[in-house]
Amino acid sequence: MSNLFSQILILDHFTTRLLSSCCKMSDLMSEGITIVEDLHKNREPVPEMKAIYFMRPTAMCIDAFINDFKPKPKYKAAYVFFTDFCPDDLFDKMKKSCAKHIKVCKEINISFLPLEAQVFSCDNAEAFKSIYTPNSQDRDQTLETIADQIVTLCATLDEYPGVRFKKYSQPKLAELVDNKLARHYELDDNSKKKGKTQAQLLIVDRALDPVSPILHELTYQAMAFDLIPIKDNAYEYDDGSKKEALLTEEDELWVKLRHMHIAEVAGQIPKLVKEISASRGLSQLMKKMPAFRKQKTVHISLAEDLMSHYQKNVEKLCKAEQDLAVGADAEGQKVKDPMRTLLPVLLHPHDTTDKIRAVLLYIFSLNGTTAENLNKLIQHVKIEDERGYILNWEHLGVPILSTPSMFSFRKQSRRDRSDEETYKVSRWTPIIKDVMEDAVENKLEVKDWPYQSECPSAWNGSRAVSARQKHKGSSPDDLRSGSRLILFVLGGVTYSEMRCAYEVTHANKSCEVIIGKSPYRCEPEKMLKMLHNRVSLKDTHSLSVELRSRFHFDLSCSPTNTQKTLILISWGL
Repeated sequence: MSNLFSQILILDHFTTRLLSSCCKMSDLMSEGITIVEDLHKNREPVPEMKAIYFMRPTAMCIDAFINDFKPKPKYKAAYVFFTDFCPDDLFDKMKKSCAKHIKVCKEINISFLPLEAQVFSCDNAEAFKSIYTPNSQDRDQTLETIADQIVTLCATLDEYPGVRFKKYSQPKLAELVDNKLARHYELDDNSKKKGKTQAQLLIVDRALDPVSPILHELTYQAMAFDLIPIKDNAYEYDDGSKKEALLTEEDELWVKLRHMHIAEVAGQIPKLVKEISASRGLSQLMKKMPAFRKQKTVHISLAEDLMSHYQKNVEKLCKAEQDLAVGADAEGQKVKDPMRTLLPVLLHPHDTTDKIRAVLLYIFSLNGTTAENLNKLIQHVKIEDERGYILNWEHLGVPILSTPSMFSFRKQSRRDRSDEETYKVSRWTPIIKDVMEDAVENKLEVKDWPYQSECPSAWNGSRAVSARQKHKGSSPDDLRSGSRLILFVLGGVTYSEMRCAYEVTHANKSCEVIIGKSPYRCEPEKMLKMLHNRVSLKDTHSLSVELRSRFHFDLSCSPTNTQKTLILISWGL
């Protein structure tokens, strides 16, 4: 880049986030770029220099670009790179207005955000509202945009996958992605039609597993983003003064710790620091020593913060949450009466959000509850005017009110994990891990996972090698030479589900699992607020009025043991 272009790079909001997610300013400087500008802000003209534009092909970006060259050019020349396909009308508009200033114009097919080594995002803050609000006017256009973004991911990976989807979930998105992939790969660089590669793309939505976004997960990364106010991956800690640390893949200690259970983290920090240090040469170690010391301080502080939250509040919630999620207690005894499991949480002075999460887990365990019971729960948690926290899950396809036709929402069978060692407070396994493992072993039922387009008949995720057999090392090159399983979850991905992608990859070293989402990582409180605020309440309002008119009771006082008994009786227990 430095051999061809000047030192000015101009970005829009999305491409700023894109570059920030995968490179640092020092990386840009090494390519000869010393100035990075915002496309949408006023900039001083530098007519003797050339400018690189990296932007989305949107009307707003094209207009801003044209304004840079009308009436007088701000730069000597423009080298334009679009994140994906530029519509003909916008391209013609740009060409007509300032063709003589454009030296290069390319579409580079990267309109997704790489969040981690195996995690990506189709970034669109309004996607959730557009897709899940009833009678949404822009749902189809949002799905079109997401499909384009998924295609650019596949193009970046050089994969032409077979496409499957969870039955009754997102057939429209699966069809869009498959058609756009076919058009994209119609001709390759050698003017030959590209065939399917050793990859599968599975498309699901949040209704597949409503439990995982709500449960208190006790692995390090998930717990940190649930319990600590971390914004843009920045953790604030006290080391004599207020300091900030970024929890990203630049932090080697974070990468090694993030999927560990919190019970193991504190003991592993000094061991991992020694391990990382031992892998460095002396000169590199001396250079990196300040960073290692900072990382150690950061993670000791974060681990202590998390344990403090756990001991103060979360520990009291975990048993009930796990029993409701799994449907059995730690000894394997089936939970026969979920209300008895929920009640201690409601009667304890937990904050409202924790009670909402417990109520949702109770409702999910029953595949919906009666209107009478739901109204009592809503009143007890004191969210009569904020019922969307619970009722709006219906818009995701999750049953909240039980109906005579509940047979259509029967829970799917789960893989037997009784032999796996787990902590008693961490027995739940995200459903998507079952899906990943079944896909890798070629066990997904066609009736539940229809094909939009089949991948090569010989494909299975383990390249026909048993998971019990020994494999070669799992370096990035080894993974790329195997097959890929790509999962896209419409409605967001949890940190526990992200962890599952790494775990399944590690267990099946010839298949790399990549997971993506739109629009959010499902941090529990953020997920609840998003459902309450971003999904239209028009359809739930009438239901709320109906419930409020039919039932009323008051449990606002702190209950005595006698009152607890009366509550159980009033709820038919």
